[in-house]
Amino acid sequence: MLLFAAMCAPALIIVAVAIGTKMTKLPMQYMQYTIFLQMVIALFVAAQAPQSVSRDLRFKTTPLYFSRPIERIDYVAAKFAAMTAALFILTAVPLVILYVGGLLAKFGFASQTAGFGKGIVAALLLSLLLAGIGMVIAAITPRRGFGVAAIIAVIAISYGAVSAVQGVAYSQGNFDAEGWFGLFSPISLLDGAQSWWLGATVSNPGNYGPPNAFAGIVYLLVLLAVIAGCFGLLMRRYRKVGLS
Repeated sequence: MLLFAAMCAPALIIVAVAIGTKMTKLPMQYMQYTIFLQMVIALFVAAQAPQSVSRDLRFKTTPLYFSRPIERIDYVAAKFAAMTAALFILTAVPLVILYVGGLLAKFGFASQTAGFGKGIVAALLLSLLLAGIGMVIAAITPRRGFGVAAIIAVIAISYGAVSAVQGVAYSQGNFDAEGWFGLFSPISLLDGAQSWWLGATVSNPGNYGPPNAFAGIVYLLVLLAVIAGCFGLLMRRYRKVGLS
């Protein structure tokens, strides 16, 4: 709940400032909001993904589930859906606050609704992506502490590393390579996919996202492949869980 409050507080501040200073539009795109607050989202995934699956594996309670008429896909799908739903609530509610604030400020119904709709789609993709990655990592190690550290490293630290490499490529004028490097971090992958598919402004300064339409398609396909791959890896992991 503290992380949920941390996600919503900036949205309330943005709306208050926009209305109080009589801006003509929100100072931030809907699709940029989750990127800028990625650390809060990463902390949420790191805290909740191990809580969801690690204890079942560590204390060997999954055989109790599978001893009843329940398939492994039911267990995996339920856990995946629950984690995705929790992340979606965490990321979508602040967008609702921004949308309502934008309407109250009379910024234009059509533009606000279009931006809000794209933001919701991006929030859903982010929720599916991070839920899958977080749960795969948590399912690999029953130790919750290891899972927390690994999830933060994959989500947050990888973004910093990719951003640094992109900065170097940008400073050397290698803009095409800079755009392709975004494939190697979950956050920059989503950032690039939504910039090409949904027309969002890339959140990382100096990064212009996929360098061309082909790269944009690759970004989107890789994003969908990672989500599907995470579900497949979870199914494979739970096929190896013993029944005794």
